[in-house]
Amino acid sequence: MILTETAHAKINLYLHVTGRRDDGYHLLDSLAVFAGAADTLSLSPDAGALSLSVGGPFGAGLSTGATDDNLVMRAARLLAEEAGRAPTGALTLEKALPVASGIGGGSADAAAALRLLQRAWDVAVPEERLFELAEKLGADVPVCLAQRSARMGGVGERLDPAPALPDCGMILVNCGLGVSTPAVFRARDGGFSDAPALPAAWANAAEMATDLSRLHNDLETAACALCPTIREVLAAIDALPGCLLSRMSGSGATCFGIFDTPEAARRAAAQLSALTPARSWWVWAGGLAGRQKTSESRPAA
Repeated sequence: MILTETAHAKINLYLHVTGRRDDGYHLLDSLAVFAGAADTLSLSPDAGALSLSVGGPFGAGLSTGATDDNLVMRAARLLAEEAGRAPTGALTLEKALPVASGIGGGSADAAAALRLLQRAWDVAVPEERLFELAEKLGADVPVCLAQRSARMGGVGERLDPAPALPDCGMILVNCGLGVSTPAVFRARDGGFSDAPALPAAWANAAEMATDLSRLHNDLETAACALCPTIREVLAAIDALPGCLLSRMSGSGATCFGIFDTPEAARRAAAQLSALTPARSWWVWAGGLAGRQKTSESRPAA
């Protein structure tokens, strides 16, 4: 029997750099949401020793060996060590998300591996401990493990409830040029930003976009200096009919636009994909996944 797990793209609706620790790590405040765009991780549990194969439009070039440079394999070995068992099974990753693009693809894949293998191996790891394992794999892995909208703090490990989100639309655009996260942080010029007050809920996409427009991504200017095409992407998104807000996610280079509905985002994406140079860009449009809905009560902090 083949088991599967979905690894959704993580989008930073805003990202403020609030400080820096003595060890050099930056402190962040960010509202993370998840788009419908996703990688898919599957497992054949009876296939013997642990292995990983990668396919999909962005699978080329990813390491599939049992080395430390692949987050899926690292997650599998970490969970196996925690459970006191040998890592087994044939993993297959369908890579639909651009690599190193500011939407947490590798972190989402690692988190999907933890969820999938815990289920496949019947490993009972307490939730708190599972999040500790996720943190060892990277700052974005804990929020991707929960795969639910959240406010991120610290270096990314602190997760607080997000405002309830409307059923808005989103477009994601990546120009195909990689941006190094360490290089973006090194190129960043400026001080630190405050952590803003957020409402308990946004009634609609326009209200949310208005509030978010007062915030920013502190890494965007540095990323644009390193990769000027990001500015072209942002301008193209902003010019689309119905776009309420355009911004870069994470350290780039993927940018997003917020629309009133998923249908409006899909119509805009169709227009964008027909343009030059957007014909060579990766474009996705749809709705949010794992959102805290306006009709739901907020979870406890």
